[in-house]
Amino acid sequence: MACELCGQEVRVRLYSVTHAIRLRRRWLGVSGAGLVVLGLALFGPFGPGLVLLDTAGLAVLSACAAAVGFAQAHGPATPQPPATRTSRVEGMTSGALERATNLLDTTILADGHNDLAWELRSQAGPNPVEAAAALDLTVRQPSLQTDFPKLAQGKLGLQFWSVYVPCQFEGDSAVTAVLEQVELVHQLAERYPDRLRLVDTAAQAEAAFADGRIASLLGAEGGHSIAESLGVLRSLRRLGVRYMTLTHNLNTTWADSGTDEPAHGGLTEFGREVVREMNRIGMLVDLSHVAPSTMRDALKVSSAPVIFSHSSCIAVNNHPRNIPDDVLSQLPANGGVAMVTFVPGFISAAVTAWDEQLKAAMTAAGQNFLDLGQRGRFAEAWDAPPKPTATVADVVAHVEHAREVAGIDHIGLGGDYDGVGTLPDGLEDVSKYPVLFAALMERGWSDEECAKLAGRNTLRVLRDTELTH
Repeated sequence: MACELCGQEVRVRLYSVTHAIRLRRRWLGVSGAGLVVLGLALFGPFGPGLVLLDTAGLAVLSACAAAVGFAQAHGPATPQPPATRTSRVEGMTSGALERATNLLDTTILADGHNDLAWELRSQAGPNPVEAAAALDLTVRQPSLQTDFPKLAQGKLGLQFWSVYVPCQFEGDSAVTAVLEQVELVHQLAERYPDRLRLVDTAAQAEAAFADGRIASLLGAEGGHSIAESLGVLRSLRRLGVRYMTLTHNLNTTWADSGTDEPAHGGLTEFGREVVREMNRIGMLVDLSHVAPSTMRDALKVSSAPVIFSHSSCIAVNNHPRNIPDDVLSQLPANGGVAMVTFVPGFISAAVTAWDEQLKAAMTAAGQNFLDLGQRGRFAEAWDAPPKPTATVADVVAHVEHAREVAGIDHIGLGGDYDGVGTLPDGLEDVSKYPVLFAALMERGWSDEECAKLAGRNTLRVLRDTELTH
């Protein structure tokens, strides 16, 4: 029948408030043909409930408007069993979302990379005390993808907080900046002791999780931040930095980046020395951002498991930030973990193509695509087609390919929240991790397999690198 609000032919179903409460009154929705979740908290003669519309696209109506339209145009609806209810991802049932949430209540969910610290610095300046105090993270912050209400909803149990330093910082300024970022994470842990706990080992992470705290570790993103000094590297380790990404978007003097022109053919001899020293002091070698030649060299040199803190699969989407299959296939022998990222430009061919157009436009204008600040400003003013969106299905494709090539024991997650402007539809902020696990469960993943992806593999790597300390 036709909806009086929009004129479309619709089939409406109403679910009980019990099931609405079970979904914690979230707004859900999937586009495309089939059932679309319109909203929760329907009020009127039929009581609170969940409304589903059968349309060709996502309906954009408020819950109260839905109530009026339902009551006036369509009459009483026949309640449907909860197993048929459609959730945010096409084909997902509410049972899968509930199952995923229950799993993450008891299993540590570890994420390899979050850029909240740099986002706070960007908003409040380089002073770590001022940056940590700039926003109240105990309430939802619309300008952030990460805050404590979202983290609680997303069930995060362990986070590697990035102490990222842009490549524009060099030498002493890079060292200064990374130390400021380390201090900022320490300030956050001191400011929110009931939410965060700095840890260094797997056992400490498990104890923090048992106490209801987010186990917090630090990751230095970019080997330029040590200014070619093994002394700085050791100092960062003493301050709690648990991994270092060997490069960022540009080469260092000792390692090639995946997004720069090759200069060394992988690692130089000093680069190999850096990897050996990281093994010795118990610092994880992070191979995200680096060139495939650097990945292969590091795997040859490293006596400890390596990680990719936030990378996906080049076989699924041909982007230089992703991992080739021949490297993924070496992880079982090495013992390492590839943490699949959610960055749309890395996981979606459509977004990658749009980024290539942006790069060409920036190059023609004499600007540097690899400068993230310039990129953001240029893109904001660029007269171009709307940027495509990535989806949960894109992330699933990368996770399942990494599983197929590296094995279930060698995969994890590294969302890169607050490191990019937008994330895939359905994974917009850190509250949405359960959506990904529900999608995997709908595809036949067992609880044990999901637990390995969530955090067990990452905890194993922490333990294994503790043995080499």
